[in-house]
Formats: sequence, structure tokens, C-alpha cells
Amino acid sequence: MSFERGDIVEMKKPHPCGTNSWKIVRMGMDIRIKCTGCGHSIMMPRKEFEKKMKRILERAEPES
Repeated sequence: MSFERGDIVEMKKPHPCGTNSWKIVRMGMDIRIKCTGCGHSIMMPRKEFEKKMKRILERAEPES
């Protein structure tokens, strides 16, 4: 599955604030995602992120 910086993704488990959507803020070997509900951000290895991600809810607009 391909994802880009700025995409809104759904994770398998919801965040304690009740929201299940996250925005991809940083990409590399590690991926930083930010909760769209409360703004909490976490960083995790790419492999773990790919395992925990359910689907892409909203694609980021392409930069021109």
C-alpha cells in the first residue's frame, strides 16, 4: 500500500481520545503520525506502521 506525507489514515485500534484517524506528518525509516482529534503525535518504525494501518481515508493534495 502506498501512502504519502499529508495523507489521513485509519489505524486498526482507536486512540484513547476516541478518534481513529491520523495524519502522516513525517516519513522515512520511522513514520510520525498526528491524531486528528487531540493533536497527540507518535513515531513508529515503518514496518510497524504498515502492520497497524487499516486504510487511507483521505489523500494529500499533490504539491506542484
